[in-house]
Amino acid sequence: MKIISLTYPLTSALPELPEKQVLAIGEFDGVHLGHQEVISRAMKSANAGRVPLAVMSFNPHPREVLGQEQYKYTQLLTPISAKMEILSKLGVEYAYLVTFNEALMRMSPSQFVDEILVRLGVETVIVGFDFRFGYQAEGNVDLLCELSKGRFAVEVVRPYQLQNAKISSSAVRDKLLNGEIITIESLLGRRYSISGVVVHGDARGRKLGFPTANIKLTEPYVIPRNGVYAARVTVNGEQHDGVMNIGIRPTFEGAGLIQTLEAHLLDFDQDIYGKQVVVEFVDYIRPEQKFSSIQDLIEQIQLDVQSCREKLLQVK
Repeated sequence: MKIISLTYPLTSALPELPEKQVLAIGEFDGVHLGHQEVISRAMKSANAGRVPLAVMSFNPHPREVLGQEQYKYTQLLTPISAKMEILSKLGVEYAYLVTFNEALMRMSPSQFVDEILVRLGVETVIVGFDFRFGYQAEGNVDLLCELSKGRFAVEVVRPYQLQNAKISSSAVRDKLLNGEIITIESLLGRRYSISGVVVHGDARGRKLGFPTANIKLTEPYVIPRNGVYAARVTVNGEQHDGVMNIGIRPTFEGAGLIQTLEAHLLDFDQDIYGKQVVVEFVDYIRPEQKFSSIQDLIEQIQLDVQSCREKLLQVK
């Protein structure tokens, strides 16, 4: 997949682009099943016309720039690199990453069509039913159809529902913050995952008999609810079963309120400091809690390890 960064106003010298293309437009944070339906429709159209499939997304998230629920949108379900990897696996050939700046924010709907879509040579544009564009979100799918004026076709995808509920990025976020890992997998069509680098910690886990990999996120992921999770951790290209703990370690006095992400890899004893790891969340085991003694904590960790082994044996 070729990733092309664009900034409005577009320069006169654009990179070499296909003469015709089908373009799916959206933020696609999470690339959930609703997003995948839009991309699937675009793929069918691209295959029928024998033209490349392209996707247009925005960076940073428009709601972050506009200050709408900013606490949410500084963290993402799929930061840029994760989103690009998923889109590539879905068969997207071109990904336009448009800088969402003040100039783009203030452009009119007609400018968006004339100065971006027409210039890119789109043959068909695929959008979700709730697509908005232009200054103060003035444009909707009806206006997009009107402004296309026969220069390109427009297809609108209806809301994707699961058990009579519309799938949305907000719904995925809410369930993630509630620890509803199994439900999230059904909404994404895959397990939720995060990526980071293993860094040195205070070695408390090793002293307790359960060494952990302390993970520093390399991108601004939405972090699941504090607690213990059955997880699969990929390091050096190999996947390992593990117990993932997210929280502030309340049992230890002076631990502070800094949230940590620690993974105990089962039946594993290698030095992985500095290594990039990917954590897939398989199931939620229990909430974070404070124990009255270190021995109580050790006994609970032993139970957590057993619970995670059993959970992970049941799934691929």
